Amino acid sequence: MSSSLVQGILVTMIGEAVLQDRLIQLLTLLGASGYTIIPAQGAGSHGRRMGDMAGYNTNVEIKAIVTLEMSDQLLEQLKPFQASHALIAFRQKVEGVFD
Repeated sequence: MSSSLVQGILVTMIGEAVLQDRLIQLLTLLGASGYTIIPAQGAGSHGRRMGDMAGYNTNVEIKAIVTLEMSDQLLEQLKPFQASHALIAFRQKVEGVFD
């Protein structure tokens, strides 16, 4: 890849829509410069989430490009949410044109 591309860590969080505001607040507190929210449907260990009604049985996917250190902090702070909500999170190294 070209050396003119910026490197970062893409963190993807997929969880219950009721967590959306708390996840955004966490990203903001950690200093993320932005994020993307996408409505999500699917099935997993917590059952099917098909988005039948707005705000009920729905999931969101939130993505943010952050530093490695910020991704460490974020993933650690997400762990307590798993005790009471359906939530998965993962990270990937990315290169691109972003700040």
